[in-house]
Amino acid sequence: MPENQSLESMSASQQPCVALKNVDVFQKKILILSKVNITIHTGEFVYLIGKTGAGKSSILKLLFADVPAVGESAHCVGFDLKTIKAREIPYLRRKMGIVFQDYQLLADKTIAENLISAMKATGWKDNKAIQSRLQEVLKLVGLQTKDFKYPHQLSGGEQQRVCIARALVNQPEIILADEPTGNLDPITAEEIFQLLHEINKSGTTVLMSTHNFQMINKFPSRTICIEDGKIIDSGL
Repeated sequence: MPENQSLESMSASQQPCVALKNVDVFQKKILILSKVNITIHTGEFVYLIGKTGAGKSSILKLLFADVPAVGESAHCVGFDLKTIKAREIPYLRRKMGIVFQDYQLLADKTIAENLISAMKATGWKDNKAIQSRLQEVLKLVGLQTKDFKYPHQLSGGEQQRVCIARALVNQPEIILADEPTGNLDPITAEEIFQLLHEINKSGTTVLMSTHNFQMINKFPSRTICIEDGKIIDSGL
């Protein structure tokens, strides 16, 4: 078990999934945002919006410990992001699912092989359990009949569904989705929004960076906006 879980003594109902207090966000040693305060409770669906370059992706990177957390306090899924050690980062990431705009699938592997690779990389060893979970997540995203195909044989929307399936294999506490519909047509984008909201209804927290205001209006939820270096929270 990872050592770095200073919030473990708190009950699940007390412990926010994300808690940033007066945090400075850096990208390549450049200060992007100052004194960020964000609290996201377990089970929430939150949109993160703002202009390109506002710092949305940097906040997500901070949460999965890809950039350092500097400030008063920073916690995500029970880990202290200010003091987390390199050896503990894989444990942090096993408690979250990450969905990228550009899919990041292995082109030379089938859909099933992509998901199995991700599972084995995060500690899965029992082949029976792997196959069982594989079928569960493929069914959840509606791709149970396409596990033998390669990424280039799928549409953009189907590839993004594979990414969501990959994000779900470890039953994460939170999904961090970085512009997951940025490369998709409106109809497919709506399907992805709907899928992520369905996943959220099962209890998984979702933090989604997006520019798609049409879909935000169609699937309303709490919205955190980054504007002129400040955080504006709808509080809904």
